[in-house]
Amino acid sequence: MKVSELMTAPPVCVTPDASLAEVARRMGESAVGSVLVVDAGSLRGIVTDRDLAVRGAGGGLDIGTRVETVMSSRVVTVAAADDVQAAYDRFRRTGVRRLPVLDAGRVVGVLTMDDLFLDVFQRLADLLGPMARSILQEPPGPPSETGA
Repeated sequence: MKVSELMTAPPVCVTPDASLAEVARRMGESAVGSVLVVDAGSLRGIVTDRDLAVRGAGGGLDIGTRVETVMSSRVVTVAAADDVQAAYDRFRRTGVRRLPVLDAGRVVGVLTMDDLFLDVFQRLADLLGPMARSILQEPPGPPSETGA
């Protein structure tokens, strides 16, 4: 399975001059925990809700402060055409929880740990569904000797 099949697209993006207030508003409207910072089509950084809380509000910054002040500029990415295993490897190796997804250097989505969890849960449900149906269709067996 390819990263592009699990990623969230389009990503929520802002420019480096967006204010912390604008970033927080965009996160809230889009129900996301991170926003990509993009300038002239190039990924410049990522800002998370934690960055806003710790570096922004916790650092005493004004809500009008530019997002580039609190963003992480060293961003771990994954390619849209990569196999999902590559994403698992990057998550495990780096400890990040969100990976911007690139296609030919252009930002096309975001893959999160939650996206992978949902995929795993769906696969388990697909696997267990037939098993559960077969168990529910079997007639009850004889009562046990303990009465339980």
